[in-house]
Amino acid sequence: MDLVIQGLVKEFQKVHNLGELPPGEAFEAFAAYCVLNSYYEDEFNPDAFRTGGGNDLGIDAVGILVNGELLHDAADVRQAVADARQLDIRIVVVQAKTTTGFETKVVSDLAENLRHVVQPGKVRYAASEDVTNFRDGLQAIYDNIAKLSGALPQLHMHYVTTGHQVADMVAAKARSAEDSLMELGRFDAVLFQCVTSADLRALYRRATTKAAATFPMPKKVPLPKVPGVEQSLLGVVAAGDLVECVLTDETNRLRKALFYENVRDFQGYNEVNKQIRDTLLDPVRRERFAVLNNGITIVSRALTVIGDEVHVDDFQIVNGCQTCHVLFDQRELLTNAVQVSVRIVHSQDEDVINGIVAATNRQTVISEEDLTVREDFHRLLEDYFLHGKDEQRRLYYERRTKQYSERKDVEKTRVITRAQLTRAYLAMFLDEPAKLGHYKALVAARGKELFVEGQPPGLYYTAAATSYRLEWLFRNRRIPTDWTPARYHLLAAIKLRLIGTRPVSRSPRAAEQECEKILNIVWDAAASEQLVLDLLHPLQRAVEAERASGVPLGEMVRTQRFADRFRREVTK
Repeated sequence: MDLVIQGLVKEFQKVHNLGELPPGEAFEAFAAYCVLNSYYEDEFNPDAFRTGGGNDLGIDAVGILVNGELLHDAADVRQAVADARQLDIRIVVVQAKTTTGFETKVVSDLAENLRHVVQPGKVRYAASEDVTNFRDGLQAIYDNIAKLSGALPQLHMHYVTTGHQVADMVAAKARSAEDSLMELGRFDAVLFQCVTSADLRALYRRATTKAAATFPMPKKVPLPKVPGVEQSLLGVVAAGDLVECVLTDETNRLRKALFYENVRDFQGYNEVNKQIRDTLLDPVRRERFAVLNNGITIVSRALTVIGDEVHVDDFQIVNGCQTCHVLFDQRELLTNAVQVSVRIVHSQDEDVINGIVAATNRQTVISEEDLTVREDFHRLLEDYFLHGKDEQRRLYYERRTKQYSERKDVEKTRVITRAQLTRAYLAMFLDEPAKLGHYKALVAARGKELFVEGQPPGLYYTAAATSYRLEWLFRNRRIPTDWTPARYHLLAAIKLRLIGTRPVSRSPRAAEQECEKILNIVWDAAASEQLVLDLLHPLQRAVEAERASGVPLGEMVRTQRFADRFRREVTK
């Protein structure tokens, strides 16, 4: 392994708390992180996507993207497929070797093994549980093939080494591998990419850097100076340039992370979005797009203008999510005459940014509950996580995407996203460990109980700290990873075991005292490990009682019946 990659792997291990992994496995996790991040820009645990162990058939890591969400557990895939009206699927397979070159045999063997894995029926070779889990996830997709939105899944294979170039024979084998897998008729596209050390460095740099883009904007005017705003521009951008330079990532996919600050995701082709599409379909009206559409608003924390070119860094599209999705979806219709109104605001003042987001989102039909994403409570949590505890107990609440991506001094496993925090709180303090597979429906049903002004921030910090410790125990193999699907039930059980079955106190002071009781165990590595090991006994009894149903653990833990049974076992 060359010295540069070796240094990056060590840095990666440090910030992701994976220092205990042996060199080969560390490189696999590093490769998985670099490759998968090029498809999915939100935070994720790279070690969770490694297959590990023997009989992995050359598959060192695998991820399944269901409508842009990165998954690996078959039960999660099955739930995401069931909840979706239409499906857009990408399957990403990684093989990583620390060798300094690429081998034709590795390419051929991986393609041959995948032919057996992706087809229905029994695999000829002995396959690990991880490979079986991968097959089960694929089966869930093909069982719902009618939901696929006009195209079969895409398969992306990445063969990663520390080599510097790809020989012609290896490249030819890669093309042959693509053809071989396309012959199965199960994919809309198959791509086999050999990832060199230079590619790997670029992927890691992208994964640890905030969003940036450079695009032409020849028609623009500066807006008057206002307090808290360093610079602002108003102008028009060719829709094709917007899509190509700003909205599209290196895998030709929409950069979903750019819309994190938008309260709502793409709403599909509702009446408004149909009108946007109809405008693009009409050869005359599409040339009036800039005046028929409200355009988009970009908030950037760094802005450079050189002539006709604009460079934005650490930016978000805070308004215009629906417009951008339709433009990307209909990009084949974008002639040079299609222009988009664009407003760019350069500010580092969080109050200003929050005001822009709230104001632009209130111009659309959005409820006050939806706007909780920008309420002061989240800023309170951010400060509480960062400054409320000493360094050993410090966690980082990621209020905006990739907020800590460039901080090499921040251990990434200590970064808690809003989705992670919501799940942990729902499981631990709202006693909802079984319904988290129906995450959106659960948040819709119980959202009024989340992030409410006046709630003790310590409750959220405690849920995050307990989740962090539990993931630490899994990651460091202190408890069997086979129990990972039951992690939310274990969160609920920890609360039950330490402070009882009653709801947490309504008194902020009493609630903080109850939280401290949990935290004193959670932040004691030996005590927390023993507590979870003790909880595995009632968990085992609950699982054994449900075995007769023939439902696998990943599905079992999603039922309220299992949650009730485990609760009874814990509180006996």
